[in-house]
Amino acid sequence: MSHPIIPIFGAGESGIGAALLAVRQGFEPWVTDAGEIREDRAKSLKEAGIQFESGGHDLARALKLAENGGTVIKSPGIPETAPIMMQLREAGASVISEIEFASGFAQPHGQRIIAITGANGKTTTTALIAALFEGAGADVACVGNIGKSWSRDLAERSRPAAVQVVEVSSFQLDGTNAFRPDIAILLNITPDHLDRYNHDIEQYADAKWRITASQTPEDVLVLNADDALSMARWKRGSAAGGTAARVIAVSTEQTEEQLTSALNEAGLTPWGYATVDALPHPEIFTIYLPHLNPFTMTIQELALQGKHNLYNSMAASVAARVLELRSEGIRDSLAQFDGIEHRMEFVVETNGIKFINDSKATNVNSAWYALESITGPVIWIAGGIDKGNDYASLLHLVGSKVDHLICLGKNNKKLIDTFGDRVESVHEVSSASEAVQLAYQLGLPGHTALLSPACASFDLFGSYEERGREFKAAVRAL
Repeated sequence: MSHPIIPIFGAGESGIGAALLAVRQGFEPWVTDAGEIREDRAKSLKEAGIQFESGGHDLARALKLAENGGTVIKSPGIPETAPIMMQLREAGASVISEIEFASGFAQPHGQRIIAITGANGKTTTTALIAALFEGAGADVACVGNIGKSWSRDLAERSRPAAVQVVEVSSFQLDGTNAFRPDIAILLNITPDHLDRYNHDIEQYADAKWRITASQTPEDVLVLNADDALSMARWKRGSAAGGTAARVIAVSTEQTEEQLTSALNEAGLTPWGYATVDALPHPEIFTIYLPHLNPFTMTIQELALQGKHNLYNSMAASVAARVLELRSEGIRDSLAQFDGIEHRMEFVVETNGIKFINDSKATNVNSAWYALESITGPVIWIAGGIDKGNDYASLLHLVGSKVDHLICLGKNNKKLIDTFGDRVESVHEVSSASEAVQLAYQLGLPGHTALLSPACASFDLFGSYEERGREFKAAVRAL
């Protein structure tokens, strides 16, 4: 008996994972990649008996397989508007993302899915939620954009994890139609990847909002009440791309009274909410859900400090409380969390100079949070592939905190034009090792050498992880 053949475009982590899951589910995957397939990934495909090609796409074969509603799985790196994807759709194909494919096999026995997206903070929040449930003794999968693909995890388990915490990017959400998380968290909608979305923030916001598109009143959507674009989306109503889910509004800037008043004025009714109260000292945050006693925690107890992490911790706590984890366990996990690699990761201090790896800061907002959180003078290592960045929001921070700018990229003109007259010196380098050596030479005791690129890594590195690892290796070699 022949099995349905599924073309899979792209042989990255998501493509390989989708192929392995397809085999597990009785399909016959065919993987095609326009570039060369990494040796370890090609080995995985060969060992699984999966057909693949590299160095170009056999479009004729793909179009033949796409006829009459065939399924095509695409890499998140391929835009929805890519000519080959449009041709496949015109031929009758259903073009989906790996996230969409995986979601169809994720809940055979009532497993819970918690999905997190946002321009900033999603990796930290994903890891934190996984830690909360692991601390409670749950069987947890931490997958998606954070590293291991959701499909690969499902392919490798005898049955899906009871709780699946999935980080999803806008690129992954682009190809979803029926993806329905039990709890969806939208951390923020701020300019990022605008080169992918025709430099249109509304198109980018549309992609993020897909996280709730298939949710029902049985599901929960956690929204940032301090984020104007997120609130505007909610306010539109279901007829204009709103949500059917129960909304929990979270604010780090408004008290309970201020938040409820603002929502009432906007005609919005949350199912629950979370706020910060500065009085009495010390500051606490509180989560209010209709079926549970309020959850409170002192902000000073959080392992992740800083404005940029408070919302992440609150959103993670909301997800845990919705699924009724014990308050004491949540507090313990929030107080003990160790953080994640490549996100404000302290490497070492040598001769009074601190080196911090924030390689995952691939957009302006992430770099803003990094610079804002550091006290003392900074040597800022930035650059890479500009994604349509507007650096205006960084001007004050750079002018007041950064002594030296080290540009680590192939095209640094925009960075130099924007910040050249706001720092003592500007330098261009072509490797992480050069950047570290130069930062060490320029630095004085009290300086922080911060790798927070505000750009993608693909001009000089294979990924932000590779960039971060090379930076750390160079620092430790000083």
